[in-house]
Amino acid sequence: MPLTLYVDGPRWSRHLDAVRDAHPGIVPVLKGNGYGFGLERLAERSAELGVDTLAVGRYEEVAAAAGRFDGSVLVLTPWRPFETRAAYGDHVVHTVGRLEDLRALAGREHRPRVVLERLTSMRRHGFSAAGLREAAGLLGGVTLDGVAFHLPISAGSHLTEVDRLMTDVVAAGLPTRRVYVSHLGPGEVEALRRTWPDYELRPRIGTGLWLGARDTLAARATVLDAHAVERGDVYGYRSRTAPAAGTILVVSGGTAHGIGLEAPTGGATLRDRAARVAKGGLDAAGFVRSPFTVGGKLRLFAEPPHMQASMLFLPAGAPAPRVGDEVDVRVRFTTTTFDQTVVSGAAG
Repeated sequence: MPLTLYVDGPRWSRHLDAVRDAHPGIVPVLKGNGYGFGLERLAERSAELGVDTLAVGRYEEVAAAAGRFDGSVLVLTPWRPFETRAAYGDHVVHTVGRLEDLRALAGREHRPRVVLERLTSMRRHGFSAAGLREAAGLLGGVTLDGVAFHLPISAGSHLTEVDRLMTDVVAAGLPTRRVYVSHLGPGEVEALRRTWPDYELRPRIGTGLWLGARDTLAARATVLDAHAVERGDVYGYRSRTAPAAGTILVVSGGTAHGIGLEAPTGGATLRDRAARVAKGGLDAAGFVRSPFTVGGKLRLFAEPPHMQASMLFLPAGAPAPRVGDEVDVRVRFTTTTFDQTVVSGAAG
């Protein structure tokens, strides 16, 4: 019995079309688990959107994307000389952010396509302004496809920073007018197009494209079993005892799917920190809220989730669903692997 992603195909398709139309030159981003949909499905959708380029995170993802998409595949992780799994070919575009890597790529036989990444305030990868100018003199063995800016997701306008970065691109005298940008809104991109009309801006978009219409997506787990328990009854891998009378509900979805796994958060506000303190207290007491909704409420894990299933505790009086029924589950799409995806409508 599966953990299932349900997609309202026609509405999701209309959303994808609207995002494409609002972002001329869009480069869909596919990486990791394909935002919960899978890389192959998103590569097919990218082809249907009519784009000429998509982006993947790592070289291991190139084959899955290129198998369903005939255009260019931009790899976002910078190329390194020790990357033995790097894919090469006219359809692959490499990201480069260090002079030594550019020299090494330029020494290869087939003249690779490259994008030069300018370091932004994210400080993850990229050339400094001086490095970008030096890179302009090392392009003899490569084909320059453009320059890239990977900006923070933080709220607020990035226009001041991007204007400064664009000035660096102009000063470098690079033989390209194409600039790939990440995490800019439509208004910001349009403002930059007015300020820099001689440049082609290509917005790279992942989350806002594939997951921007959450109301078209629903994750549901299948009820696998249900057992009535009395207070003190033993259950589970760890032989815990029931705190009160109720029902142990077994549902599909466990750690192998990404259920119960959390990414660290910055906790920028006092409210965030207070919530984490409260949650930590529940964890210590053995009462951990699960992402599964039964009877309109998020229910507690009866014990930590298993690899492919989870055990929930329903208190006495709470109606227990039948075996084979489905219950809603709140997931983080970028970390969840679904057993199946069901797309409604012919447009899915």
